[in-house]
Amino acid sequence: MKPLADLPPYIYGTTRLGHDDVPREQQAAMARTAIDAGLWLHTSRQYDHALEVLGAALADEPSKIPPVIVKLGGGTADDVRATIAENIEPLGISSIDIGQLTGAGAFAEDMVTGGSTLADLQRIKDEGLVRRFVLEIFPWTSEAPLAALRAGHLDGLIDGYIFYLNPLQRFASNELWDELLAQDKAIISMRTVAGAPVHTLRDVPGAAWQPYLQERAVEVAPIFERSSVASWADFCIRFAHSTPQVVSTVGSTSREENLKELLSFSQDITPLPQDIVDELFALQRRWSDETDIHAEPWSM
Repeated sequence: MKPLADLPPYIYGTTRLGHDDVPREQQAAMARTAIDAGLWLHTSRQYDHALEVLGAALADEPSKIPPVIVKLGGGTADDVRATIAENIEPLGISSIDIGQLTGAGAFAEDMVTGGSTLADLQRIKDEGLVRRFVLEIFPWTSEAPLAALRAGHLDGLIDGYIFYLNPLQRFASNELWDELLAQDKAIISMRTVAGAPVHTLRDVPGAAWQPYLQERAVEVAPIFERSSVASWADFCIRFAHSTPQVVSTVGSTSREENLKELLSFSQDITPLPQDIVDELFALQRRWSDETDIHAEPWSM
């Protein structure tokens, strides 16, 4: 079986469950809705009190504990072990189905050289604390994974790659993206709908958290309109799954009606027409060269 082939087409991201601008009752209701629907969950200690919200919901329904993807950071294997403990305790679980690593510190260096951090992380898998690892990619961290892929240093350790991938964002450099496709690596796309509908990002002041998103929405809106797809959420899910290497997409929402919409569009997914995909990919290649690879960390 291809790595990560068992993932569902859509995974519920719990980013919004920890935000104080979402009422606690609504957070708890969303957690229960996602669990009752049998969804996989993507979560992190970084998401404020999302782990506590999920932990309470899971404690109420221990027979329904779903697989989880957990952000584990990077740096060293000791950092990863510490982050595992920080996450599994509030969730009330003993292991993680998929651990999301970030290429930083010693890990980034050892990716390139094949150094000892890779073996240390493999031991965490062998011990069963984490069943599989995926590597999170950003424009400003693309060089080390690219070198590691070409050298084969991540074979057997990394089961897939996870990054922002939607019509407005592709957080892998052009060279890394091409290498992932050439090697037929499993990809999990994140931020399914880019944060808001494209017309909202284009037209509503402040909807785009950075100017580049508003500027890209100006370019993408006519493509979306020409596609004749009625819903931005449907368009985005179909975009993600227009690349055969994409096994799933992670999207967050704090509203039950939005979750139901995402779920409805995750059934019997039809890829977008190839000319639409090609046009979006051409924009992403230009954006990557012009903006993404020059961005300061966390500025996008």
